[in-house]
Amino acid sequence: MSTALARPLLLDLEAFARASGVHPDLIRRLTALGLLEPARVGAGRVWFRYDDVAAVARIQRLRAAFSLNYAAIGLVIDLLDRLAAQEAALRTRHPLRTRHFGDRTWT
Repeated sequence: MSTALARPLLLDLEAFARASGVHPDLIRRLTALGLLEPARVGAGRVWFRYDDVAAVARIQRLRAAFSLNYAAIGLVIDLLDRLAAQEAALRTRHPLRTRHFGDRTWT
């Protein structure tokens, strides 16, 4: 059964840019820098997962909050992801010693 609220799993460049609220040229730039990893399906066309809209929002927040260039944002995102993985590992190893600060993340 299909609903009117169902989102497509893959979006082309134009649709993804609209969903992300940014210009398609910025999506191309983020892709070229390796900050976004689209799927390539036939004839070199790129397709983005709808879930990557959150990645674009994260990139935009980091750029606005810290005035980082896009190369630095890649490094910061990598470090934040590593921290999140370490925190998750600690929570599973020591569930009683974990302090709860809500469901907040760094970005």
